[in-house]
Amino acid sequence: MNRFSKKMRVVVGVIALTMVAAGAYAYWTGSGSGSGTGTVADGGTVTLTGTVASGLAPGLNRAVTFTALNGSSAPIQIDTVTMDSIVADDAGCLPADFSMADVTVNQQIPVSGTATALTAQGSLVMANTAENQDACKGAELTLTLSSE
Repeated sequence: MNRFSKKMRVVVGVIALTMVAAGAYAYWTGSGSGSGTGTVADGGTVTLTGTVASGLAPGLNRAVTFTALNGSSAPIQIDTVTMDSIVADDAGCLPADFSMADVTVNQQIPVSGTATALTAQGSLVMANTAENQDACKGAELTLTLSSE
């Protein structure tokens, strides 16, 4: 003879089904902690180019325009452009005859892949010395520039 009646089997089945369904919605609560890591870019560098307006001669100054190319992955702020050195293609043309004060720029250079014109200009001065400066006639000048 069957120990459980049909009614009892239905009741046990409903209870079992209820327990399974209730288990599908059960969860634990809790708290946690952890940490993360990452790196910040090293900064970057810009490539500066300067162009001296024509007509430089002893005792005169000419405007120097600048462009900056940002090759990094973030914008770069340029505060100052400095002429570190100048070289003429004629050895008789003395670098000491030329000077340029630091140029305050205060400009952000975007990541663009193209050169950005700087809004500030420099002024290259050729000294008017008591010496013959004919060696500088027609000389091509190369400026070495840096920025901060």
